[in-house]
Amino acid sequence: MDERDIRLLKAISDLGTGSPEKLHEATDIPVSTIHYRLNNLREAGIVTNDLYDVDLEAFGLGVTVIVEVLADYSGSHEEVGEKITAIEGVTQAFFTMGETDFVVLARLPHSDAVERLISDFEAIPEVERTNSTFVISTLKDSARSLQSYDLETLLAEFVE
Repeated sequence: MDERDIRLLKAISDLGTGSPEKLHEATDIPVSTIHYRLNNLREAGIVTNDLYDVDLEAFGLGVTVIVEVLADYSGSHEEVGEKITAIEGVTQAFFTMGETDFVVLARLPHSDAVERLISDFEAIPEVERTNSTFVISTLKDSARSLQSYDLETLLAEFVE
């Protein structure tokens, strides 16, 4: 991968589309080049389907870390949550009940980036401490929640 491939994948992620015309507007990469590069990214296994999902491990974000964040804050949890979600590499964040205030999922390029991630959490004044867990192997990671349900269950639950 080179700079153009990364610019293209970032634009797909930001725009939520693989439209070559819209990608051209966002990146100034010629439409014909976009077609060529998307085909190459598919062949390399980085783009996995026509929805332009990216295999993060093939891309180079192969380290997954789950971080529990314990915070002390007097205002709303949304303010602390905004600071947490602004940290580079954070892909999911949840405000939770119980001992842990936030559960965060981060995707990182290598284990050295974990130190930077934790330092970024510690730089947030409201964060008292963190508990980090390295993911050894991803068993399931889907952005499409409906895939985990049978059609019959969805029909029974949501059709009036």
